[in-house]
Amino acid sequence: MRIFKFGGASVKDAEGIHNMYRVLEQTGHAQTLIVVSAMGKTTNAFEKLIEAYFDDAKQMESQLNEIVDYHLGIMNETFDHPKHDVFDQVKQRFDRLRTFLKNNKSPHYSFVYDQVVSTGELVSTTIITHFLNEKGIAANWLDARECIQTDTSYRDANVDWARTEKAIREKVNPDQFYITQGFIGSDDNNFTTTLGREGSDYTAAIFAYCLNGSYVTIWKDVPGVLNADPRHFESTQLLHHISYQEAIELAFYGASVIHPKTLQPLQRKEIPLHVKSFINPKDEGTKVSKGVAIDPHIPCYIVKNNLALIKLSSLDFSFIIEKNISDIFAMLHKYKMKVDLIQNSAISFSVCVFDKFGKIEELLNELRGRFQVDHKPNVSLYTIRHFQPESATFLLRKHELLLEQRTQETMQLVMR
Repeated sequence: MRIFKFGGASVKDAEGIHNMYRVLEQTGHAQTLIVVSAMGKTTNAFEKLIEAYFDDAKQMESQLNEIVDYHLGIMNETFDHPKHDVFDQVKQRFDRLRTFLKNNKSPHYSFVYDQVVSTGELVSTTIITHFLNEKGIAANWLDARECIQTDTSYRDANVDWARTEKAIREKVNPDQFYITQGFIGSDDNNFTTTLGREGSDYTAAIFAYCLNGSYVTIWKDVPGVLNADPRHFESTQLLHHISYQEAIELAFYGASVIHPKTLQPLQRKEIPLHVKSFINPKDEGTKVSKGVAIDPHIPCYIVKNNLALIKLSSLDFSFIIEKNISDIFAMLHKYKMKVDLIQNSAISFSVCVFDKFGKIEELLNELRGRFQVDHKPNVSLYTIRHFQPESATFLLRKHELLLEQRTQETMQLVMR
């Protein structure tokens, strides 16, 4: 089977849904499984809904109504019949969400998050399945939660590969055409889990691995993998070919075009990955495969914003030795910090982290009991792969440099 993935930007409105159909007309749809994200910025809207659920219940209903109205607007533009079955099915999805919000007893943010935001993918795939069937493409709606089996690490679930492969092989007929959801799975108790923000790429890789897919295509609103994010950098170039290893490096450092977990299952079975434009589907895009050199060989820029730089030094000017470092990592793990850069000297230890779960003040309070702590919030980490001597010049002109680290191929700059 071929595995296609369409992100939220590609199905953000009725025009995007029609464009998906045009892509399928050009590429064919036989023996294909499509993974679809929530429409547009729906996940962001659901995150605001969850904040209202915990902090300001009066705003919750209006926030939910905005989400419902957004999808109704898309459906009204997509379907000619106001009494089409899709309207009732989408209403049922939102009614189930309302029932959950009314009856939920769990105080755990991450659990509530996964039960709520998953509605976005369930609704988008319901709409798209009905549309494609109306256009004459026999699309089977597949519930990813019945396929992707995970643990209970809500918001960042770990896949149980053996159970997942068994479930996918039981539910997917390789000769048919399917629409399923990105980003979501379920635990042993059949509660919904999510695979991490922007996890739909990973979903595509999971299905490809379990089905021995011929290739995966991620359809984007950019021509392919660029050497920099055009939202942050003025001049960008398309990378025509990159290796799995290079793509994993770029993803690890934060390249947003490919989810960090996506490459490992594809590499294990040497399944090629294509990143292509859904606007110009006949263009070549970028191919990721085994053992090819990066083409062209140019500097690649990656930026991560909203990080925190923490510098620790011993209270008595003693060395930061293995025991100290071990304890620091235990604390970073305890408070679920995503570590993006580490640097240490004899008497200091610096770490750049992403506070995904809002626990940095708790971490800092514990660290202050043992170390002198210098905390700089809201910093940016710039990573330059295949850097050249002048690669960072324009960045240094615009930002204050707080920390620099280099290896043979990679330069990293913490700046504000």
